[in-house]
Amino acid sequence: MVDIHIKTLIERDPLMASLVALRDVTWFNPESTTLAEGLPYVGLGHADVQAADARLRRFAPYLREVFPALAASEGIIESDMVDIAAMQTALDARYGKVLPGKLWLKKDSHLPISRSIKARGGIYEVLVHAEQLALQAGLIAPTDDYRQLASEAARHFFSQYRIAVGSTGNLGMSIGIMGATLGFNVSVHMSADARQWKKDRLRAHGVDVVEYQQDYGVAVAQGRKAAQDDPYCFFIDDENSHSLFLGYAVAGDRLKAQFAERGMVVDADHPLFVYLPCGVGGGPGGVAFGLKLAFGDHVHCIFAEPTHSPCMLLGVYTGLHDGIAVQDLGIDNLTAADGLAVGRPSGFVGRAMARLIDGYYTLSDDEMYRLLAMLAHTETLCLEPSALAGMAGPWRVAGNAEYLSRLSLSASAMQQTTHLVWATGGGMVPDAEMQKYLAQGAK
Repeated sequence: MVDIHIKTLIERDPLMASLVALRDVTWFNPESTTLAEGLPYVGLGHADVQAADARLRRFAPYLREVFPALAASEGIIESDMVDIAAMQTALDARYGKVLPGKLWLKKDSHLPISRSIKARGGIYEVLVHAEQLALQAGLIAPTDDYRQLASEAARHFFSQYRIAVGSTGNLGMSIGIMGATLGFNVSVHMSADARQWKKDRLRAHGVDVVEYQQDYGVAVAQGRKAAQDDPYCFFIDDENSHSLFLGYAVAGDRLKAQFAERGMVVDADHPLFVYLPCGVGGGPGGVAFGLKLAFGDHVHCIFAEPTHSPCMLLGVYTGLHDGIAVQDLGIDNLTAADGLAVGRPSGFVGRAMARLIDGYYTLSDDEMYRLLAMLAHTETLCLEPSALAGMAGPWRVAGNAEYLSRLSLSASAMQQTTHLVWATGGGMVPDAEMQKYLAQGAK
């Protein structure tokens, strides 16, 4: 039935035909709605996000103890937000349109510990699991100083347990480093598109890396299968985990505080557009949820995907969510943006957030490499290819009169818009690898 439905979609729908032809696509969801109307579909609320933030604060003394890089932030894992005016000027010239408003970059690419957005969700989920085990065993109480979890006795306790996850790279990096630091035995099941240097880095931390010649979906399925018969093994499910989702969502209130520190306003006359690279959907979905809770209907979230892996756009557009994969359309799911190389989207995130995400677009690997080289040249800031997916978004928004009309944004409001590109990874890329990226972009 799915095959017949897909065939009909392709024959009748120009957008679907463009996806199959691997052309750039931009789609603004006509069913996106207000926070009040969309929130019930998520099944989570602000209290859940606040509880996640409180847990991270309980662990902050421990994190500062075991990761010296967190000393300055008192154990809080957070990234800076930077003005990238030179890049904005360069992109105005590239896309032939002067962008109204101001362009900023959120540097989750340089988050402490694992240097990617996954340091939010992946590390948080490991901490949730560790806390549950430690509380049940009487190792700690919620009011204790969690630095005692850095003891050899605590590490010995955690060494009885295993953690498993399927990953294209960055999620495995965050879970592997955090899990191994606590003392867990960690297995990361990595898909064929995962970078070798990420596998090497994980192994250096004592993590068991299991390699596959297939894509992300196979790595996840095999990781889940390996864990299901082991009562001492906890499988972290990037496709359906509420804990991962909430770890990302904490970013919303923190960004609001960063805006307040800079005197930046978000309201009807000063809208905020945020552009998020999307793989399976957990990271961008969780961040978008936190942003909607923090800024309400004045923030508009846009997901960006490679032309070869447009899984979330496909799932939401067709309404089939995880019932359809890009391979069903004959799309190969092969992209240089390894963190976004996902064929089937998260059904949980798609169904929960479909009404709260304004739009979706795709762009080619070549364009991501070009943008990577441009950012390095204009701002001396180096990211991995997938982290550049959001950079084209502001010009897609500014060029869509129908979408802007739907939002009823005045010309003056657009001039006061904040465009925030969420940089998802790249701060840990080895120099030799980065030089290859830059050379590719220079072509």
